[in-house]
Amino acid sequence: MTDPARTADRDRQTGVWPLIRTERAALAADLAELTDQQWSTPSLCAGLSVREVLAHLTAGASLNAVSWMAGVIRCRFDFDKQVAMRLAEQLGATPGETLERFRRIVPSTTKPPLPAIAMLGETIVHAEDIRRPLGIRREYPIDVVTRTADYYQGSDLVVVAKGRIGGLGLVADDGPFRTGSGPLVSGRTLSLVMSMTGRASYCDDLEGDGVELLRSRCGTA
Repeated sequence: MTDPARTADRDRQTGVWPLIRTERAALAADLAELTDQQWSTPSLCAGLSVREVLAHLTAGASLNAVSWMAGVIRCRFDFDKQVAMRLAEQLGATPGETLERFRRIVPSTTKPPLPAIAMLGETIVHAEDIRRPLGIRREYPIDVVTRTADYYQGSDLVVVAKGRIGGLGLVADDGPFRTGSGPLVSGRTLSLVMSMTGRASYCDDLEGDGVELLRSRCGTA
């Protein structure tokens, strides 16, 4: 007999992939005309350029559970080393090649052993790691960033988010997202997502008594 809960979960995950493809395609379009200098711009990921973050996204969409685990073993369970190794594999010789490799994975449903919603979160967060330093702004559909916020508020998988917002009350002023209780942090859903995943610059977009506490927690593991 089919498990209704498992079927419902599979359907939810399947419904995430079109959103991921849309966000990947939008990012590729935004980066199509970058100069070499812009490709070298420092991203919001410490130590990585916007080009390197794009290669990281390509790597994440090129690894299934088996290849991911093989890399982990090869790197002796040093996850940071595995990330750096996979990024280097996808960087390419030129920025143009980096972008072309990313374009190829736009429709990909390959993923490490993570839920599809985590891949959506990775796509949006790293896209902003790239866009914000370049001065590029995207108006994300509110339902997409709300789903992403709902995921992160309950998860410390891949990136600490649930732990970072403990004891705070987060309220979106552009959509239905709200979570927690305590000193208030309010603002755009996207800014809440980016702040809860450790991007301190997005705290500048937020208001409330809890903002400085959240800012102090950004950049922590």
